Amino acid sequence: MRFPVVSSGANLSNLCHKLKESSSSGRWKDVLSHYREIKQSDIKLVDHTIFSHILKACLALSFRFGQSVHSSVIMQGFESFTSVGNSVMDFYAKSGALGSTRNVFNCMKTKDSVSWNIILHAHFSEGAFLEGFDLFIQAREDGFEPNVSTLLLVIQAYRSLGAFNDGKRFHGYLIQSGLWSLISVQNALLGMYTDIRMDFAEKLFDEIPERDVISWSVMIRGYVHSDDAICALESFKEMVSEFGVEADGQTMVSVLKGCTNLADVKMGKLIHGFIISRGLNYDLFIGNTLVDFYCKCGDVDSAVLAFTEMPCKNIVSWNSLLSGFIHNEKHAEALTLFGSMKMSGLDSDEVTLVNLLSLCKFVGDLRQCKLIHSRVMRKGFESNDLAVNSLIDAYAKCNEIDVSWKLFCQIKRPDIVTWSTMISGFTYCGMPDEAISLYQEMFLSLENPNTVTLINLLEACGVSAEVGRSKWAHAIAIRMGLASDVVVGTAILDMYSKCGAIEASKRAFDQITTKNIVSWSAIIAAYGLNGHPRVALALLSEMEANGLKPNSVTILSVLSACCHGGLIEEGLSVFKDMAKNHKSELKLEHYSCLVDLLARSGNVNDALELIKYIPFGMKAGPSAWGAVLSACRNYEDREMSVGAVSRVLEMEPSSSAGYLLASNVYASMGSWGDASGMRCLMKERGVEVVCGYSLVRVNNKACTFTAGDKYHPLSHTFGPVVEQLHSCMRMDTGTRLPF
Repeated sequence: MRFPVVSSGANLSNLCHKLKESSSSGRWKDVLSHYREIKQSDIKLVDHTIFSHILKACLALSFRFGQSVHSSVIMQGFESFTSVGNSVMDFYAKSGALGSTRNVFNCMKTKDSVSWNIILHAHFSEGAFLEGFDLFIQAREDGFEPNVSTLLLVIQAYRSLGAFNDGKRFHGYLIQSGLWSLISVQNALLGMYTDIRMDFAEKLFDEIPERDVISWSVMIRGYVHSDDAICALESFKEMVSEFGVEADGQTMVSVLKGCTNLADVKMGKLIHGFIISRGLNYDLFIGNTLVDFYCKCGDVDSAVLAFTEMPCKNIVSWNSLLSGFIHNEKHAEALTLFGSMKMSGLDSDEVTLVNLLSLCKFVGDLRQCKLIHSRVMRKGFESNDLAVNSLIDAYAKCNEIDVSWKLFCQIKRPDIVTWSTMISGFTYCGMPDEAISLYQEMFLSLENPNTVTLINLLEACGVSAEVGRSKWAHAIAIRMGLASDVVVGTAILDMYSKCGAIEASKRAFDQITTKNIVSWSAIIAAYGLNGHPRVALALLSEMEANGLKPNSVTILSVLSACCHGGLIEEGLSVFKDMAKNHKSELKLEHYSCLVDLLARSGNVNDALELIKYIPFGMKAGPSAWGAVLSACRNYEDREMSVGAVSRVLEMEPSSSAGYLLASNVYASMGSWGDASGMRCLMKERGVEVVCGYSLVRVNNKACTFTAGDKYHPLSHTFGPVVEQLHSCMRMDTGTRLPF
């Protein structure tokens, strides 16, 4: 399209007026159209004020066209106008072109406060904090007076860097310059201190004369992020009850996160009621936080209700509930929700797909994993780190480690999360040598390991069951200064436990600075698994003396220790004590362990009676019935064995363990036809035999011994020893369960 040539100053003035009018109403295409008409005229343009409007249009429509406008500004000599230079600089700054912004600024002969504000905004917005600080000092020397938005950006920069001392000095400058009195500045400083030093934030908060809802919200958020949810809730109560400040959406989100950290469903429901009473339940952000809160506290029904009552939902809403279903092992509900999400017309994002991959990982569904992988590729997420790492992890959990390795090798520069995921995958698939080699390769690539990587390495060394390797990994933890950390220290003691080095486990436990329930449970389990059940019981008493209450994992570790050690009376006593004082902690695993304890001791009738006593909502699993079946073999109870066999095969039809155990039970009773029939049934159903094996240290090297292996070079040595051990493994059958 060709525009008519403008022939008079009146027409030019009219076009300039139309251009500005179009700019004021946001009609950016019309602005550029009028500019093209002006460009094609023969009259020299004298109104430099139109360039600010033209550059705004370029910012909305075309960066390249904005560059050509900049060229026109220079050719027509308008760059000498400070206002025009500011407009060009603002265009580049808001386009993210920091280098061009800096070049324009350096070429400006005269700079005003607007110029300095723009260049400072450009640096701080792009994360160039150090250069921004230098420019701010230079600006102050030139007499520049910053506006409020610039001050807030400077404070945010100190906050992002965690620069406490520099931030404190800037705080002093604000007081001296009189800018401290602005509430927005006070709240920004408060936010900076809550991220770095809560004690300073508390002092500043007390000094603020007129605190608004933002001041309170910043403090509540600060307490939550510093793991002091109690103080957060107390501050919220003080804000509403004593000072009468009306809470907003941000306040309530922080309060709900505090309830999440405390896992306090009762308090969370009270807050939910408060939200409804204030009419804040229509806030999308609050609705999403409520769903997340209930899911993380295990109250899935309330999460579904909160989700259903949301007037409008976004992808975060759906993903929060989907993640909650998976986290709470509601796998069928998760798939149903995903179907509903597709029917609603909402397209899945990378977070949705990562959640679905987590579902595949939990249930070991390789087919679904492949389907989601294809969806990841169709949506172009194959370069998304989160999606690729989740795929590597999911395939490993589905025992397709070769696919995981292929995906890993396709990544040009793996980050630390990718390295850690692949190391964890090798370990999960029983390939500790490959996991350790990959860690060494990562180290040679100059990628610094983090805590997760180190824990994965420790787990790999535990699976390898080699003390030498474990000591090497322990030394790495010491060099990283993490050996006394409760999480890493617990992983170290668990690693040594799997190697049979119980003394080293105890030393690692003693070196942990602050022990928690997890570390105590781990050391109790370590002694139990290594044949020291009485020490495990003594450690339970010591833990309780230190003021820690046992949780379900602790009790399971103690029961398991009693089971493996044949401590019938002690195991029953522990179970009864838990039933009396911690009944809510009792889970199916505890009943199954007690069934195993009774069955091993020959109290098969009591074991069956206990199965009947398992509370409503729980059902004895294959481990409990397997223990009964194993006892039937030891004590030759044919009638009970038939019932136990049917239960085990019904619950785990694809596991070889049940078929082999049933076959051995029948064989021990002389029922060779039934024994052969079990193996034929296993073959008909296509069940693959998974051989049992043991790892035993011989000359400081872990050796594998497979069940029934007569070709092992040491079979002539350990064969008679195994027979002798079998003859010794008879427990006292006199203890009865007092029902």
